[in-house]
Formats: sequence, structure tokens, C-alpha cells
Amino acid sequence: MRIVRSIAPLAALALQGCAGIQSALEPTGTEAERINALSWLLILFSTVVLVGVCAIAAVALFAGDALRARISGERMVVGGGILFPILSLSVLLTYGFYLMGPGSSTAHMGGAHTGGGLRIEVVGERWWWRVTYVDETGRRIESANEIRLPVGRPVELELTSADVIHSFWVPRLAGKLDMIPGHTNTLTLQATKAGISRGQCAEYCGGPHAFMSFYVIAMPEDQFSSWLAGEAGDATAAKPDQAAGQALFLSSGCAACHRVRGTDARGTIGPDLTHVGSRHSLAAATLENDVAAFVRWIKDGQHVKPENLMPPFEIFTDDELRQLAAYLDQLR
Repeated sequence: MRIVRSIAPLAALALQGCAGIQSALEPTGTEAERINALSWLLILFSTVVLVGVCAIAAVALFAGDALRARISGERMVVGGGILFPILSLSVLLTYGFYLMGPGSSTAHMGGAHTGGGLRIEVVGERWWWRVTYVDETGRRIESANEIRLPVGRPVELELTSADVIHSFWVPRLAGKLDMIPGHTNTLTLQATKAGISRGQCAEYCGGPHAFMSFYVIAMPEDQFSSWLAGEAGDATAAKPDQAAGQALFLSSGCAACHRVRGTDARGTIGPDLTHVGSRHSLAAATLENDVAAFVRWIKDGQHVKPENLMPPFEIFTDDELRQLAAYLDQLR
């Protein structure tokens, strides 16, 4: 009983990694579903082979002379050691090509845009994600650290990097694809159900690599269209009680790095903050998105995400931090 009691919590903890918004075992995208099916097939096949090998080993160790002679004969060696691996692996390889080949969600090298529909440009930065939506008319809408997709429609993602090699990975939607400076790789995502998935950089890129994550939010087509139309607009006008926060933002150096459409903030070095208050998280999925998180990030960002490129702002009083955070929080 003591052994069971000690193993049970460990087993429960291990099983938690098999579910959730970043689990490849709960696919919500076309390519991830194919990967999941192929993975389970390989797991089952490997299990059958392992059981068979263990059974043969048990016979060799403990059975009588007659059985041991049969498994050591030429037929067993040729059939089990040559023909079975060739045939079974050939079938698995053929099925893998069929499952993951043409007609599946694609991931390929090169940046040629293949159609006139919605596409999303994603640039890996240190250590965040620049996201730009390009709609059917060619209109460009910049965001950051979050991607939204319409359910049921394939969307082309053009992936590159501004500095070092990153890797784009959303386990519930698709496999990994590298983001290489000076080169564009293309990944097509197709969400099969609405919901939130978590992705991250899967290539060590230095510094706070572990804090370089993002959320992908799949939405019904009509909701996505409404959201994209709103995302293309300017920032919400500051209310009278938020004017002080906006003035601090524009006069304290924030506008040199960040853009807020509809204001004099036109910086391009850091993330676009036009609608930052409506995003699912802050600092590339490092913090919850609320006023307290804005205060913490502005005041102590280097502690939250060491080596990030935003300098610490120790010039603000507590009241000024709250004013600035309240202004940013209402940018929706």
C-alpha cells in the first residue's frame, strides 16, 4: 500500500502533461490530428514488437528444448529478423507518406505565397513574436505575441527571424518549423475547433528562451472577421481619467519603441501596443494581462524576463505606474 500511495501522486503528475492547451495529445488542428494518429500507430506497433520480443526471450530462457529449438531455427531468423522488419516498416513508411503527404497541412521551406487569402507573417524577435495579418486586400495589421485564426479555414503563416534561429511550435495545431534570419519558411495551419492553444519557441535562442511563448486563439469565422476588423482600427481614445497615463506614455520614451495607432506613438522596435489590453497575456505569455501585470512589467521587467531588450523604468512613482498601466490596459 505504501508503494501505491507513493506512486499514485507521481503518476497523476505525469498524466497532467498529456492534456491541456499545449499538449500534442489533444490535437485541435488538421496537421496535429495527423501527427497524433501516426504517433499512436507507431506506439502501438512498437508495443506489439516489444511484447513479441519479450515473449521470445522468455521462451529462450525458460521453455523446453523443443520450443527453444524452434525459435532458433532458420525460419525464425529469416522471417522474424529479415522479412517482418522489411514488410512492416515498408507498410508504416507508405502509410506515413500517405498521411502526411500532399493534401495535409503543409510546412515547407521558401516564402512564396501560394494564394490570395489571409496570411500571417510571424517574425521571431528577442524574445517575443511580431505578428502581422495580411488580408485578402493586402491590408497589413500588426499585433504581437498572439495569433488568432478562423476555424475551418487554412491560414498560411510565413515564418522568419530578425536575429537568431527560433522555432515556431503549437503542439495542438501542427509540428515545429524553424525561423531562420534572412529566410522565410511557410506553415499552413487549419484549426478544427474553437479554443485556445499555447505555443512556444522550440529552439534555444539564448537568454529568456523559456519565456518566449504565445497563444493561438481559434475563433468561428464570423467572430474572427469582426475581431480582425476591430484589430485594424486605431486604439481606443483615452478617457479623461486616463489622459495622465497617455501623457506619461508619450513623454517618457515608450513611444520611441512602441506604436499605438491613432496617437503620436510610432515606434517599431518593440511590440505594437495598439490593442494590447485585449490580448490574452503580456510579455509573450509570461504574465496575465491586467493592470497589476502592466505595473510589474514596466517597473521590474528584467526580473520577470531577464535579458529582455526593454530597459527597466525606475523613474515612475507608484501613482504614475498605476496611471500608465491603466492607460495600457484600456487599449482594446
